[in-house]
Amino acid sequence: MMSTEEIIRVAGARYVQYSAHWNDSFCIPMHPYGLDLGGLSEEENRDVELAQFLLGAAERVGCQQFERANRLLLHCQWNASASATPVQRVIFHFARALRERIDKEIGRITVNGSEKNEERELLQKMDTNVALTCHQKIPFNQVMQLTGIQAIVEHVARETKIHLLDLEIKRGVHCIALMQALTERQDCTVKLLKITAIGLNECKTKIEETCKRLASFAESLNLPFSYKTVFVNDMEEIRDDHFEIEEDEAVAVYSPYFLRCMVARPYCMENLMRVIRNIKPVIMIVLEVEANHNSPSFVTRFIEALFFYSAFFDCLETCIKHEIESRMTIEEVLSEGIRNIVAMEGRERTVRNVKINVWRRFFARYRMVETGFSESSMYQAELVAKEFAFGKFCTIDKNGKCLIVGWKGTPMHSISAWRFL
Repeated sequence: MMSTEEIIRVAGARYVQYSAHWNDSFCIPMHPYGLDLGGLSEEENRDVELAQFLLGAAERVGCQQFERANRLLLHCQWNASASATPVQRVIFHFARALRERIDKEIGRITVNGSEKNEERELLQKMDTNVALTCHQKIPFNQVMQLTGIQAIVEHVARETKIHLLDLEIKRGVHCIALMQALTERQDCTVKLLKITAIGLNECKTKIEETCKRLASFAESLNLPFSYKTVFVNDMEEIRDDHFEIEEDEAVAVYSPYFLRCMVARPYCMENLMRVIRNIKPVIMIVLEVEANHNSPSFVTRFIEALFFYSAFFDCLETCIKHEIESRMTIEEVLSEGIRNIVAMEGRERTVRNVKINVWRRFFARYRMVETGFSESSMYQAELVAKEFAFGKFCTIDKNGKCLIVGWKGTPMHSISAWRFL
């Protein structure tokens, strides 16, 4: 049985092969490209065909041929559904986003110029039970978190006072892993673990609740602990003096899927990196989405996003197929990302994931040096993946010194470790 992403790739290859023969004034119950899709089931053939219509519509939009795109898109919207096969679900969400783009281009709906990152807001508001289902059933979170925490623990191995700057604390699961690891240290007792959680004022209540839960957990471990919260209206307001850094503290920075939200706002990112550099952390752990969703070419961006989200939907179908409510909730969050990448431009396009090679060039400007993960970290990552029912599909590869975590070979996430010269 083919994966969702493989079906999309077959469709892409077929589309390229036959695109010269496309004529979109058609009615298509039959396969328009001959019968050379041997080895595929009837359902897979239908999905491949539907994906070709989507690719055709995207190409027409890229050429500003909106009427022709519209005809292809109608076929997609008529035959795809948010509750069908994973391929059809992906096509449904991409077709919906493409429809919005066409409506904007022809002036049917107006652009409001908002810089709000709806995808991030939906993630932050996600129901705790859905988040827990993700954490327990989908390997990415735990593989990434525990690898990052292991690296931090190794870099503060001889330190007694440790200060973690957390750029996206959420429910603090990774902090619990850090506490447990530090408590298990035999040869160097921790005198104090301090966590500073940074966030926007609108997330104040959730972040404070998380920090209080962490304080209770530290107490149960007899781990000396303190926390501080830093709240701002906008991340461009972050300053050095927001952080109470003591001279005898080893500072580690943990950045889980945070910097990607600033790619659209370089001035904001520059400010944050200057502040972090001045703090002089011993290590900075960066978790990011490993995808190129920031191409200035609409069609390139569309195809990159289509492959990436196809792999993600395949993962959800495999790992939480029977938790239908959770799966649909997560797919709606992903749909908001798809919508932003496909339908938005300019200030409105806030989802701009970039690959590790782009981050490397960016970090080099701040005289940051990438540091590798130990064999122990690699082993930990592979061990964690194997504990999941479908962990065999979670791939862990090296790209230089960073780790790339993927699904059935498609890169999905990167985790890298950095020091400042």
